[in-house]
Amino acid sequence: MNQKRIHPAIGAGFVIMLCCTGCGMGQETPVSAETPVFSKETLQWEQTLLPTEEECIKVFVCGAVVNDCVVELPAGSRVEDALEAAGGFAPEADREYLNLARLLVDGEKLCFPTAREADELKRQEELVRSGLVDINTADISQLCTLPGIGESRAADIIAYRREQGPFSSVEELQKVECITGSIYDKLADKITVRQ
Repeated sequence: MNQKRIHPAIGAGFVIMLCCTGCGMGQETPVSAETPVFSKETLQWEQTLLPTEEECIKVFVCGAVVNDCVVELPAGSRVEDALEAAGGFAPEADREYLNLARLLVDGEKLCFPTAREADELKRQEELVRSGLVDINTADISQLCTLPGIGESRAADIIAYRREQGPFSSVEELQKVECITGSIYDKLADKITVRQ
């Protein structure tokens, strides 16, 4: 029987070629920069980045609401959500003073005012914006922000107010013994009285 022999160098080259090409069978896709490689460690690391359960915040809701209480809400909740969790507005509540769309912060106190309280809060805010001090409601620290008024004079103003009742006008402040004409001139345009 006539057998042909293959030269050893040719045979070795053929074997190498088969190994490299795989003859198209069982060939693995080459890894490139675009091919994502996932390992067990990568998947475990990614899972630690994802929250396992939804984060929550707690807010104390009080004032003109049905139930004063601490409510637990999902992070990202708004004032409206806390109000609903507390049972909604009480009948005497001011429904427009607080911004219901504001985002809540964990641990905050959310106090809903009555209509009367809201009016007073708005008036105080207006005074702050105007820079005026209401001599009928100011405490010692607020009175001390006025020129020429220290703790002693502030205490005298409060004592006069307590004994004589609220000031009916800013000019009446001059009836307080320690308020001289020169002191009054310095603060006259920085004070007001509640109407």
